[in-house]
Amino acid sequence: MESPAAVRAGVPTGVVRDADRPGRALRVSAHPDAGRVVLSTWQDLSCVSTVRLDRAEVVELLGALGAALLPPPAPGAHQGTTP
Repeated sequence: MESPAAVRAGVPTGVVRDADRPGRALRVSAHPDAGRVVLSTWQDLSCVSTVRLDRAEVVELLGALGAALLPPPAPGAHQGTTP
């Protein structure tokens, strides 16, 4: 449950629970007036860290998450560079 101050500070848009640690979650909140998205790590009812991203950084994060889902390249596979 978010504290009232956390709800006032931004618009909650999602919660992702940690697959391995009970009580740990990543919360996403929008701050449209500031042009930011805030990712916060929670342990039970305590916020233990935050990262504030501007719009361009959100796009970069989405690309990194998508890349993390891809299998690693096969040894000797073309890496997208010109010989």
